[in-house]
Amino acid sequence: LRSGHFDADFYALIWNSAAETGSWQGDSWSQRKNGENYPQWLTIATVKDEAGEIAHYVATFSDITDRKLAEDEIKQLAFYDSLTELPNRRLMVDRLQQALAARFRHQREGALLFIDLDNFKTLNDTRGHDKGDLLLQQVAKRISTCVRKGDTVARLGGDEFVVILDDLSENAQEAATQTKAVAEKILATLDHGYPLTNYTHHCTASIGITLFSNHQESVEDLLQRADLAMYQAKAAGRNTRSEEH
Repeated sequence: LRSGHFDADFYALIWNSAAETGSWQGDSWSQRKNGENYPQWLTIATVKDEAGEIAHYVATFSDITDRKLAEDEIKQLAFYDSLTELPNRRLMVDRLQQALAARFRHQREGALLFIDLDNFKTLNDTRGHDKGDLLLQQVAKRISTCVRKGDTVARLGGDEFVVILDDLSENAQEAATQTKAVAEKILATLDHGYPLTNYTHHCTASIGITLFSNHQESVEDLLQRADLAMYQAKAAGRNTRSEEH
């Protein structure tokens, strides 16, 4: 009934613990008779004979599928935007803190892109919030296609999105070139018609860009710099990008 989720080291850990301490308990995976894998809470206890030697083991387990599903739902609600399924602000801040720490460890550059849709309020006011929601879902998918697997695309709320580009070039100038290329790709990808039920909507975006600097700075400092750069892009005529150093 082994699920195949674990290697021999995992089972060795279980039996070593049972032999040394008399018991082991924890999450595990097992397999039903129909071949379906499921999570279980497993407890193993040793039973010794009169000479103090281990005679046999007693294992009890319970199906914790419902508990795992509930935990996953709580995590989804806590860390992901319900509309677009992108990381929310809370998870984005955590990812950005990790990216900053990695930048100082490995001396590779990173960048933050602040994306704001142009004239999004007009769509909500004239066509309704349901059309606005459809647009945001499509925008989220399009932005995600423009970045690498290890990068982060998050929705802060409203029509504001953030992209974290991690592990760029060690050279700041090359990293800036890489970041600009991604920003241009995002602008071009977003500048296409969006099918919204019974008509096609056209929408552009403004992007503010900031690279991680060499000195220590907070997540909020970076967000403020990228936000400022985004407003400079708006002032420059929208559907463009601006860098803040």
